[in-house]
Amino acid sequence: MKFLIDNWALLTVALTSGGLLFWPIFKDSKGSAVTPEGAVQLINREKAVLIDVCEPNEYGSGHAIGAKNVPFGELEAKLPVALKNKALPVILVCQTGARSGRAVSIVKKLGFQQVLSLSGGLNAWRSLNLPIEKS
Repeated sequence: MKFLIDNWALLTVALTSGGLLFWPIFKDSKGSAVTPEGAVQLINREKAVLIDVCEPNEYGSGHAIGAKNVPFGELEAKLPVALKNKALPVILVCQTGARSGRAVSIVKKLGFQQVLSLSGGLNAWRSLNLPIEKS
């Protein structure tokens, strides 16, 4: 006990550095975001499905190849019809990642097991020169 009292500064530094090491784990404790690189890996390895939650006019102006359009306001009604297999990983995409981040909880309530939002949205996807298509 005397050691701890005499070396309180050392103890504080040790606890702070340990906390900072674990910060990334706790920062996104829901595990609800994925980078564009991680999304590509999920698509290739686990047959993840891209769901674009943008409005139809935004979707038409450019979207990730293979993404299905289910607008944010219609998720509860249309997603179960558009995607039957609830065991597949679902990656939600929008322009910046804000709408898709909010949509994660809605999709999880529908019973989908693994739901992720694309960090940075379509803007991050484009910045890595990943394939985009227009419809």
